[in-house]
Amino acid sequence: MSTEEKIEAAGKKKEEGNVLFKAGKYARASKRYEKAVKYIEYDSSFSEEEKKLSKTLKIASLLNNAACKLKLKEYKDAERLCTKVLDIESTNVKALYRRAQASIQLTDLDLAEIDIKKALEVDPDNREVKLEYRNLKEKVKEYNKKQAKFYGNMFSLTKNQRYRRNLRVLTAESDVAEYLFSM
Repeated sequence: MSTEEKIEAAGKKKEEGNVLFKAGKYARASKRYEKAVKYIEYDSSFSEEEKKLSKTLKIASLLNNAACKLKLKEYKDAERLCTKVLDIESTNVKALYRRAQASIQLTDLDLAEIDIKKALEVDPDNREVKLEYRNLKEKVKEYNKKQAKFYGNMFSLTKNQRYRRNLRVLTAESDVAEYLFSM
């Protein structure tokens, strides 16, 4: 298969994936995007122009596949695919945004915040990213409340536990007092 044919086949698989995605068939669309990337994965024999085309096609296929994985709730895979895009293009806003979405679902809120902030640095007017940042802030508040409650409960004694502890202290004091007065 020539390099030109590989790029053409990859483009065709990507388009098939797009049709399936729009039809809500995310698992099948994901497979098409994977095939698209396989055609152009190794581009050492490509001309400079073909490398540019292949890079654009690869990024689009990886991002579309990440969108499928998010829809399928396969967050680790979505995160991995976005990381591949960011290895190619470190300031890709869609990759940062989608990886942040996956990270939020995986409760890796620190990574999500880093990605969202970086996406906002690159594109401060991106409405979707701004909304996701607000969503992230709410998740962080929720998480912090849960943590505070968990640790607060862990260190607080129940009423019954305090009653028993006080009873033991009083009993011990009573025993000591009885001993001292019996001398």
